[in-house]
Amino acid sequence: MSQRSFSWCAAVAVAVGVVAASPATAVAADRPNVLFIMADDLRNDLGCYGSPAKTPHLDALAQRGIRFDLAFCQQAVCNPSRSSLLTGRRPDTLHLWSNGQHFREKNPDVVTLPQWFKENGYQSRCVGKIFHNWHTRAKGDRRSWSADEFLHYANHGDDLPQVNGELPQNHALDIGRMYGKVPLCEKRAVPDEAYYDGRVAAEAVRVLAEVKDQPFFLAVGFWKPHAPFNAPQKYWDLYNPQDIPELRAVARPPGAPAIAFHDSQEILGVPPKQIQPNPAQIAEMRHGYFATISYLDAQIGKLLKALDDHKLTDKTIVVFLSDHGYHLGEFGLWAKTSCFELDARVPLIIAAPAMKTAGKATTAIVELLDLFPTLTDLCGLKHPPGLEGHSLAPILDGAKGTKTVAFTQHPRPAYYDRTEKGLPEAMGYSARTRHGRYTEWRDWEIGKLVGVEYYEQVAELENARNLYDAKKDTAELKAARAALHQQFPPDVPPAKR
Repeated sequence: MSQRSFSWCAAVAVAVGVVAASPATAVAADRPNVLFIMADDLRNDLGCYGSPAKTPHLDALAQRGIRFDLAFCQQAVCNPSRSSLLTGRRPDTLHLWSNGQHFREKNPDVVTLPQWFKENGYQSRCVGKIFHNWHTRAKGDRRSWSADEFLHYANHGDDLPQVNGELPQNHALDIGRMYGKVPLCEKRAVPDEAYYDGRVAAEAVRVLAEVKDQPFFLAVGFWKPHAPFNAPQKYWDLYNPQDIPELRAVARPPGAPAIAFHDSQEILGVPPKQIQPNPAQIAEMRHGYFATISYLDAQIGKLLKALDDHKLTDKTIVVFLSDHGYHLGEFGLWAKTSCFELDARVPLIIAAPAMKTAGKATTAIVELLDLFPTLTDLCGLKHPPGLEGHSLAPILDGAKGTKTVAFTQHPRPAYYDRTEKGLPEAMGYSARTRHGRYTEWRDWEIGKLVGVEYYEQVAELENARNLYDAKKDTAELKAARAALHQQFPPDVPPAKR
């Protein structure tokens, strides 16, 4: 642990009354609690990030915490991202790049973040989707938790509204596509608890009351804003149509290789039977996405209020994050599974007692796998072996951060595990520096380069263009390439990692 990390942890210890003891022998009851909140498919569309999204509760959390403006996931799809951040290991280390395989199948003895807290004396509890539901089994990862999980296993397409009496009419525009059993857009005057996330919030509040007198690691995983876009009507009504940003940057960036893209089948359907949404339908889907963000925010507000009501706010580290970002038609893409900035960049907020950086934002480059060592540092625990991230505790103490690059990757086909072969054809490895994003697409079997990209000013979507040929001899691109090759050596094919 760095000196800065140690000093910050000491401040937390004073704030919550920690007695002097080594991490190996300290009583967990003397340490801060952790409330770990995760969203699903949320890009940086929060009010505190400058978005028109109406998110008062998360904005308030950012005001008493630190907002990370350059946080990145390690793969832009649920299972690999969640498995990576919850074990502190990269997808290549876990040999996990798809939704259909549980991380323990190839890593049976790996220690997870909640498991580590449980083994160090915490009540470790799970409400909602934290690990991926992974479709193939419903048992979750019981060894990570002190009690059975709640609503951790389900399908987004089964999130039908549950109400007493007659179901109110759906007032959303028909998109011409169902998402499982649910219309892709659904706007009904139903209570919050009609859908998964309302029930997750209610159960999380109940569990908080149950564990409030014990040291706890409470992980609460919300299912939104993942499709279908079916927030209760009152959250749709928060927005006038003109409040929703118009879709721009529809065209692919000039010079971008075809392999960088995907067929958006999660939202548009499996080719060749895909919908081609018209402008009104596109606007409705984008409206629905913002409605589900506000629905999510309201549920988080209930949880944070319960933390206050139990007088636990000053004893609890709160972390909020999304598993990865999302596209809403930009570059012709819908949903996730790319190496582009909108998929790779995620919201991340950390609020903790006695922190020096409350209410501030940082442009330090960070990765989601940094959360495991960060929370162990902040709670005075030793790190388990094998963690690949770096603690962010110094940044909470006012340091600028030391990382110069963040890595994201994704295979092609995006959902290769659903193909007959069951293996990728290529892997994209992407390095995000302060100067831009450099991506190499490599053949899965032999590692041959099959596509290269470099983008500057990555946030300016309408001006995006692949500048690799024009910039390949610049110092900035060479540095990004060197960092990528150091992390993912080009002479080692992805299949051999």
